[in-house]
Amino acid sequence: MELVNKHAVVIREDRNLLVITHLSQYLDFITGFGGLIVPLVIWLTTKDSVVGMEEHGKSVINFQLTLILYLVIGIPGIIFFGLGILLLIFAGVLSIVMPVVNAVKASNGESPSYFGTIRFIS
Repeated sequence: MELVNKHAVVIREDRNLLVITHLSQYLDFITGFGGLIVPLVIWLTTKDSVVGMEEHGKSVINFQLTLILYLVIGIPGIIFFGLGILLLIFAGVLSIVMPVVNAVKASNGESPSYFGTIRFIS
């Protein structure tokens, strides 16, 4: 379904692109980087032309920024308190499970929900 908004931009529904946006977070595991950059580029370039991209893109970016914050806190936490390992394990499990859960939600037309995410971008 295509609609035209007030700026003459064609708005389309593309659930496959929403799924790709969520799954592109796994680039961190494959290449060591890209899990934040690729979803950010997809979100910024298509947020006005794909239905739901604004919501899904913000969720992915907020999740990636939260994971980075968990790492920044967790690594020194290991050295100083020893409990930082629990935070890193938590972040690791979230980074593996949540993109798949939200990719399935995107393919079903549902709103994303990332557990443990701080909303940096609202």
